[in-house]
Amino acid sequence: MTEPHEPRKPDPAVPPLETIDDSQRIPRPRQPSTPRPEPIHTVDDVPTGAIIAFAVLGIVAVLLTLKWGVPKVIDWSHHQDWSWFTQWTATVADPVHAYLTAHTAGLPLTASSAFVIWQGVGIASLALSWFTGAVGARLTWIAHGVCSVLMVWDASPAAGRPVAAALAVLAWTIGSFFALRGLSLRPLINIHNHPAR
Repeated sequence: MTEPHEPRKPDPAVPPLETIDDSQRIPRPRQPSTPRPEPIHTVDDVPTGAIIAFAVLGIVAVLLTLKWGVPKVIDWSHHQDWSWFTQWTATVADPVHAYLTAHTAGLPLTASSAFVIWQGVGIASLALSWFTGAVGARLTWIAHGVCSVLMVWDASPAAGRPVAAALAVLAWTIGSFFALRGLSLRPLINIHNHPAR
């Protein structure tokens, strides 16, 4: 046992760490990773009989749907009362037409032309927003909806004004399911790693 005031002598069997050359240091062995399964290639891995059976079942399902499903849906739709839909459409469209009639007086544009433009812009912005997701089309759809609700609010009878505006908002939000699909409020962060020069 050494005295506390004496320095401890290093063990001669273990060299100090700084004396080991980098070429002599041995890293820890790496753990082998589990092999990834190969993806299924339809042509190579799925038997031909299974592909044919799936195609035959799909064709039979389409034929059965066309033979029995479509006529039943058509028959069902003919026996339904669709007056609620036409009334809802009139609740939104009639005040817009009345607003445009009242506010296009003295303009070279007639109220009927303005109403057709209003419909065309709504349909075009809905379709373009749905299929392309373009920012301009989506902004046009939002502006069209806001303007429509304001026109319905202004031109509806005072007693039914809140209900008419609410139905206009509901119609616009139903269209927004399609027009604003995939829209996220989360910021998109792009990180570009440039190599050092």
